This record gives sequence, C-alpha cells and structure tokens, in this order.
Amino acid sequence: MTFRMPAEWAPHEWTWIGFPTDPEEWPGAFDAARQQIADFASALLAEGRGEDVRLVCANEDDAAVARGLVAPGVTILVQKLGDVWLRDTAPIAVMRDRERALVDFGFNGWGGKYRMPGDEDIGARLAATTGLPTATQHWVFEGGAVDTDGTGLFVTTEQCLLNPNRNPELDRGKIETLLAGSLGLSDMLWLGDGLLNDHTDGHVDNLARFVAPGVLALPEASTEDDPNAAIYADARARAKAFGVEVASIPSPGRVVVEGEIIPASYMNFYAGNAAVIVPIYGRPNDQAALEAFRPFFPGRAIVGLRSDAILSGGGSFHCCSQQMPSA
Repeated sequence: MTFRMPAEWAPHEWTWIGFPTDPEEWPGAFDAARQQIADFASALLAEGRGEDVRLVCANEDDAAVARGLVAPGVTILVQKLGDVWLRDTAPIAVMRDRERALVDFGFNGWGGKYRMPGDEDIGARLAATTGLPTATQHWVFEGGAVDTDGTGLFVTTEQCLLNPNRNPELDRGKIETLLAGSLGLSDMLWLGDGLLNDHTDGHVDNLARFVAPGVLALPEASTEDDPNAAIYADARARAKAFGVEVASIPSPGRVVVEGEIIPASYMNFYAGNAAVIVPIYGRPNDQAALEAFRPFFPGRAIVGLRSDAILSGGGSFHCCSQQMPSA
C-alpha cells in the first residue's frame, strides 16, 4: 500500500497557520486580518479540545503581536515567510497505516505573480521541524489546487493545474501520474474554472470541497447577480457526470470591495478536530451556509468567523492553514 493523503476531517495532531507580516499585502486591513487569523487559531484550539495550533510568524516582532491576540495554548513558531498561505507553501502530509511522511513541492508564486522572500523554502523549513521523512517534488504545485476525500479521489480545476504558468510541459495525464506517486491519487475529478478574480488561477478549495467520501460540497447561486453562477453550474454538471454526490451550499453571492468583485466563498472552511471554521462575510446567506455544513460534521461545532479582512489579502481560513494528521 502506498502513502495516501488523508481527508481533512481525519484527526489532526496539529495545524500550521500563517500570520500576516507585510502591511502592503493587506492595504487598509492589516490589523483586522491579523485579528481574524488570530481568532481562527483560537477557535481551532477550542479551549484544549481541538488540536495543537502552530501560528507561524516571520520574526520576533510579529510573534510578540501574535501572542497578544491569540488564546493561551496557541504555539508561536518563528519561521521566515512572506505570504501567509501555508496551504500552498507548507509540506503536505501523507500516511500509510500509522506511518506519516511529508511531501514538499516546488513553488513559483502562483504562476510568478506574487514572489515573496521566504515562501520558496518555507515548506522545507517547516518539514525540518517535524523530524518526519520528507520527499521533494521538483514540479510546481500548491495544496489549494486540490481537495481529497481520503480514498484516493481528488478534485481540481483545469484553470489552475493545467495553467501554463505553472508546469507548461505537463498535461493532464502526467499531472495525474505525479499526484498518484506523491499524494496517493487514484482518480481525479476535473472541474473547469475557479471563482471570478481568484488570484490563484482558480484554486479548487474556494469552489468545491469534499465533506464525506464521495460527497462534494458546491455553492449554489441564490441571486441573479451572482458573478459565479455559471461557474457553479458547470462544476455541478461535471461532478454529477463524474458520479459523485453533490451537496449544495448557499453562495455568499456578489461581494464587492472598493468596486471589485472579490472571490468570497464558504468553501474555504477548515475542518478541525473539534470545530469546522467557516468564513462568513456579513451576507444574508451566512447562517444558511453554516446550517448546510452541520449534517456532515456531527460532533463538531460549526463556527462562522468573519474573513473579509483576510480575503483582502487573497485567501481565507483554508488558504492560510495546513494540517498534520495524527499518527
């Protein structure tokens, strides 16, 4: 049996979370983004009932600020990093029975758009803190580009994984072969485009997420002006044709900040041991989305936390976190 990436809802030993360090990346929202990420870390800790939370800070000054914002018990880890999006830059854990290993992929700043010192090797440095065996993959891949139900079934978008700004020499078949060898992929559901104005070129963790084996959660437009209605419909048609069960989650709809439509999504949730943390935006569908997730995570609190300030930097709770499954 080969190593396989577990589903996110499998038990965790700890979670890494990135802490904002560069105010220019969060124009007008730097302090609020720091507070919202700190709230996420504290909620995931769940007063000792959740998992170890390791908040990664770029330097001692940031660490001092972070300590004043998070709940007691959150671990502060100082490691140089540029962006906070550890979903894409941290190593990814795989398991075989109870044996764990890490996979560290190449990173090129989301197709060369956002290069920040520290991001190119944060995966290797975090892996070194664990003592776990680590395999290095020399092709460009970001964790937010896929989601898995833990059985070997993965979902992705063509917009991201087939984008020539990552691996122009790799076609669909070669990518599937590489993921089979590195993360244990056995089958891939290919969706089309990701959300409008998603700077990651359509990461699937903002569009579609597994919530149980063979069950894919997808947003559903509830207003005529939802900018992603056609994208949702296309994803739903592809998922149903593939044969997975689709669970509908209300979309937050059209969310505009300073005249620009932003890729607000409830799909960027994080499934922790004690709580599922869902980004909310002060929209009419916030509560309905929380209720829609509840049947899939019995025994876990469904916690909605504001994420609008985090989103101003390009992502949300899932994007800034990476889990370590329990051995």
